[in-house]
Amino acid sequence: MANVSVEMRGSTRPSLGKMDTQSLVTPGPIATPRPRAVRCSMRNIWKSYGATPVLKGVDVRVPEGTFGVLVGPSGCGKSTLLRLVAGLEEPTEGTVELAGRDVTDLPPRDRDVAMVFQNYALYPHLTVRENMAFGLKLRRSSEKEIEARIAEVSGMLGLELLLDRLPKQLSGGQRQRVAMGRALVRSAQMYLFDEPLSNLDAALRAEVRIEIRKLHDRIGATTLYVTHDQVEAMTLADTLWVLNKGKVEQTGAPLDVYERPRTTFVAGFLGSPNMNMVEGVLARRGGQWIAEGGSVTTPVSADRFGNALAEGRAVLMGVRPQDLELARPDAAIATLKVEFVEALGFEAFGYGWFRVSGPRIVAKLPAEAARRVRTGDAVPVTVDPDRVHLFDPKSGLALDVADS
Repeated sequence: MANVSVEMRGSTRPSLGKMDTQSLVTPGPIATPRPRAVRCSMRNIWKSYGATPVLKGVDVRVPEGTFGVLVGPSGCGKSTLLRLVAGLEEPTEGTVELAGRDVTDLPPRDRDVAMVFQNYALYPHLTVRENMAFGLKLRRSSEKEIEARIAEVSGMLGLELLLDRLPKQLSGGQRQRVAMGRALVRSAQMYLFDEPLSNLDAALRAEVRIEIRKLHDRIGATTLYVTHDQVEAMTLADTLWVLNKGKVEQTGAPLDVYERPRTTFVAGFLGSPNMNMVEGVLARRGGQWIAEGGSVTTPVSADRFGNALAEGRAVLMGVRPQDLELARPDAAIATLKVEFVEALGFEAFGYGWFRVSGPRIVAKLPAEAARRVRTGDAVPVTVDPDRVHLFDPKSGLALDVADS
């Protein structure tokens, strides 16, 4: 099977030569950008182990050259979905296509994808150079090609001085770069990452996360990445697929999904600390729609929720901790009875209740407030009405989705 070379995209400036100055003054019509071709398409994917369904009718389309992220809690089916793309699992139902070719029944070697595993999967008795060369040798690549690819990839990943070391002589971050390098020397059509940073400490995760995204931007290859870490998902992805119990709850650009969650699950999963949820009902006072309940009374956006607003309708009010602000008592939507202050230096979070019998509430505090807010204090807070999310308590859908 012939490998597909990964294009090394650079920036070149063409020679302008003689120019028609009139064309600079009167530009032509703006061309409509052509949609990207789809590199990977998974349609109506079902996967069961015995009588237990793991994936339930999943659809995923990854455009050429993009960085897609499958994110969700443990057991949601995201790693199984990645293994279906790689050919390490077979779907119970549905099709997998790569570059328009149905590969559902093809073995891994015929799919031209490269995978980076969670546990590195390095051969302990082989050097870094030999680990990176192993796959190319199986494909009977020439020694000259192997050396050229290793030199190119090790330069990208900063492994030039480590090529003669064994895996046991490397740090966790270095082993992960070797695992990435072994995949990259393949020049595959698509790169798959299965929670590659979960074995690293926090500082290394942040470092390697940046390296992975920079590397993707440099080579322009299509990437599909699996993680349960919402910070990784938000910072790496061009497109997110949020999975829950074998289904895709929402897909879209990271900030779009964060700012307009379609379900209570997505609202609670993306964002740290989690979105605050308070039960309430809708009412109309003085021409203004409000939601009230659990010692909270807040205006809501009529422009956003439109026909979903109805007197007496039960709702879940969702407000992110970052959107709660300290306020004067006469301008507050609620009063937070502080139980604990988490001071992080550059920011602080206050944990407590709006009422003793209600759910725990978290509010982000200005860093200086951490020095004066104490356990037991009553802190008045407010929120911009445009930042209040409303959900249907039964379906869990956002009101601007449930009634659209």
